[in-house]
Amino acid sequence: MCTRQIISEKLGRGSRTVDLELEAQIDILRDNKKKYENILKLAQTLATQLFQMVHTQKQLGDAFADLSLKSLELHEEFGYNADTQKLLAKNGETLLGAINFFIASVNTLVNKTIEDTLLTIKQYENARIEYDAYRTDLEELNLGPRDASTLPKIEQSQHLFQIHKEKYDKMRSDVSVKLKFLEENKVNLFFAFWKLSVDI
Repeated sequence: MCTRQIISEKLGRGSRTVDLELEAQIDILRDNKKKYENILKLAQTLATQLFQMVHTQKQLGDAFADLSLKSLELHEEFGYNADTQKLLAKNGETLLGAINFFIASVNTLVNKTIEDTLLTIKQYENARIEYDAYRTDLEELNLGPRDASTLPKIEQSQHLFQIHKEKYDKMRSDVSVKLKFLEENKVNLFFAFWKLSVDI
């Protein structure tokens, strides 16, 4: 029955239940997931590059400190450069910690929270197909003759339709709730990172 519904929809013959607002939110989520994956990739690249830079600054600081001890005529200048590089490295480590926190948070958002929501959306889409299939079946039976042989089929179809309507309504509600919570989590995540980066 569901396969017939899918084929009918693909051929443009079957009617499809559409929640325009929810469908738009789902499309935005799928698009945003791609954007967040890109942000995650860029942040990971930044963390790798910053780690290398901090490591190089530490080595440079050590080299200047060594020169400061061995070169009495430039002792003060090399000491100042060593302290500057060590301070830059320390600040870089703080920034790196913030970036790694951000990466972990975005990774959780993309690979756990959004994935969980997309799984619920898939279940919602399956429930919608089932609902439409049973709705179409009931509509077709109601268009036919009503006699002693068809009334039990109509009653059974009405019962199955009601079960799948309730399932569809529940899944639609579940998706709406998850999208709402996802939006709140997303706002909190990016606000927390912004605040953390300002504090540094």
